[in-house]
Amino acid sequence: MAIQAAKFIQDGDIVFCGTGISMLAAMAAKHISAPDSVIFFETGAIDSKLEEIPLAVGDPRAMFRTSVNGGLADAFAFMQNPFTGPHIIAILGAAQIDRYGNLNSMVIGPYENPQIRFAGNGGASDVMSFVGRTLIFMQHEKRKFVEKLDYVSSPGWLSGGNSRTKEGLSRGGPLAVITNLGVMEFHPKTHEMVLAGYYPGISLDQISRNTGFDLDVSDAKEIPHPSIEELRILREVCDPHGLIIGS
Repeated sequence: MAIQAAKFIQDGDIVFCGTGISMLAAMAAKHISAPDSVIFFETGAIDSKLEEIPLAVGDPRAMFRTSVNGGLADAFAFMQNPFTGPHIIAILGAAQIDRYGNLNSMVIGPYENPQIRFAGNGGASDVMSFVGRTLIFMQHEKRKFVEKLDYVSSPGWLSGGNSRTKEGLSRGGPLAVITNLGVMEFHPKTHEMVLAGYYPGISLDQISRNTGFDLDVSDAKEIPHPSIEELRILREVCDPHGLIIGS
């Protein structure tokens, strides 16, 4: 998942990432495909050297030899800036996602009387509203890929087509959804989720059975295994202590 996400990151991109696998993906991109990308965190650390993977965005290792080390307000101003915002690619996760890439990180069940109430959306709504592109990490389960969200906490392609633009969100939108089964992208006109690729050993039927809405799998292709060098970089350079990927 980290390596697939890294392949969407290009030189010149500004990568906004949180704790965990999104941080690992951003670091992998720096070492594999996009050495001139810039990583920044919501704590205001911009362009950290990242000699070691931090445990969280507030870890001092996230601030080591940064170009700028500001605060939360600086990070979100950076996203909303018309010069920097379009060049930012963000990496997010959520509890639920629908066919248009809208996210729910708030509640499962009715908002006033939910079955589960999560810690909240944080700044994810701002992120998906203002940055140029968004990558989304999800576990691929039917309860997470749903026909209708229990609560819309972050705007994807809304109801598809040009509905996002009509609501005043002039840039951005989800680029891809990366799961433990495969990679989904979005149709360029309808902005409906489609399966772009699946991992070796995963069947199309398995993906369809774990998706709570009809997913177009007609153009999906098997994704090659990561190369030996990519795995070496991930395990020995990015996360040698197994903080994210385990031992």
